[in-house]
Amino acid sequence: MHVNRARRVRRQTAAALSAAVVLGGTALAAGPASAAAPGTTPAAPAAAADCSAAYKIEQTLSGGTTWRMCWHYETAAGLVLDKISYQPKGEAAPIPVLTTAKLAQIHVPYDDGSVEYDDLTGAGFGQGLMPMNAAECPGGTIKTVKVPEAWNPDMANVKGLCVTTKARGHAYRMSEYQENGGVKIHQAQGKDLLVYAVNQVGWYEYITEWRFQDDGTIQANVGATGSLSPGDYDAGDGRGWPIGKGARDYATSHSHNVFWRLNFGLDGSPKAKIEQYDSKISPPARGGSAPTNKTTRTSVTKELAANAQTMRWWRVVSTAGKNKDGHARSYEIVPGPQAKYSGRPFTKNDLYFTNYKKCEQFASNNIPNCGAGGGKSVDKWVNGQTLTHPIVWVNMGFHHVARDEDQQPMPVHWQGFSLAPRDVTAMNPLTPADMADQNGQPRQGS
Repeated sequence: MHVNRARRVRRQTAAALSAAVVLGGTALAAGPASAAAPGTTPAAPAAAADCSAAYKIEQTLSGGTTWRMCWHYETAAGLVLDKISYQPKGEAAPIPVLTTAKLAQIHVPYDDGSVEYDDLTGAGFGQGLMPMNAAECPGGTIKTVKVPEAWNPDMANVKGLCVTTKARGHAYRMSEYQENGGVKIHQAQGKDLLVYAVNQVGWYEYITEWRFQDDGTIQANVGATGSLSPGDYDAGDGRGWPIGKGARDYATSHSHNVFWRLNFGLDGSPKAKIEQYDSKISPPARGGSAPTNKTTRTSVTKELAANAQTMRWWRVVSTAGKNKDGHARSYEIVPGPQAKYSGRPFTKNDLYFTNYKKCEQFASNNIPNCGAGGGKSVDKWVNGQTLTHPIVWVNMGFHHVARDEDQQPMPVHWQGFSLAPRDVTAMNPLTPADMADQNGQPRQGS
């Protein structure tokens, strides 16, 4: 269901040959073809404050929020976003959020145990950047990307990065009762900045999508689409699903384990804190009318391999800035639907918090050399080190059991997570002017 075997072997060989180039740095990052003269390798982008217009993304949404960031393109990881900042209305300056955000692996094991793939570092994900047309970037701009080590010379400069905006429906709605008996409706329709690229690996096409909402939320998603591989219509051992007429062709079931790597820089500092929150519900006390719920906070001071549980959540807390109420700014990690794959040690946890190390870039089959005993996957990097510059790794799994509706072409199936602002601003960043005085105790009747 992933790719025919011959093509996969060729891609693995090409990826291995490009490893030296990646480590050398000369082709690690690239951007629009216009940023460099023909025949030269463009330099890596500068910091967000001074990166060139070709590498900069800046968008003010209708609610008054401005998102700013730089981008570059890497040989294995594909699209990388740098120096992401958020400036809602009422804030005098941009609030730095993330230093770097990128994919860290797409691991694809098959249910029959015959094969497993690391699509970023072993299958040429970056070289598979696909061109877009205007219809799939409505109202936006398609930027041209220089693809490092492009296999096909005709695909070395690809119009493959969409930057646009999109409505998402209600941002809020509230009824306020008036003294005259009437009702005033407060509502706003939300807008997102949408940044995405499409990479082909074999028969699949992966949409790497980042959404930046006007309320400060960041959503990271990967959507898998394209085609079911005809070379995998062979699951006659009960590990697949019949596709087509009768029970002749069986598409082999498999998993997509997608990893992201997040390097936070809240308020311009890498020295964030990690906190875990757990809630415990207890039966009603004698004479009580309802169960009680107690929430406790645990400071995560050492590297941690973590798992989601009911009523458990984590946040990344700034050590360098507070909102106007004097509360430390933070972002909460909100995982999406999960189908965790337990077949490999690095896929057994939902989140990893590791201390920054430059060589630790990919969750599995890591290309950079971390030295003797350094390990090649994220689970090996959780070894008790104190978190002074935490890196967050998010693992979201999807078990793909094909269906008739997956052909042809295959509808997009999404997996991802959100980063929700928690105390980044003192109030809802989209608060209407006539409610700006209601910080804390609201007016009676609202």
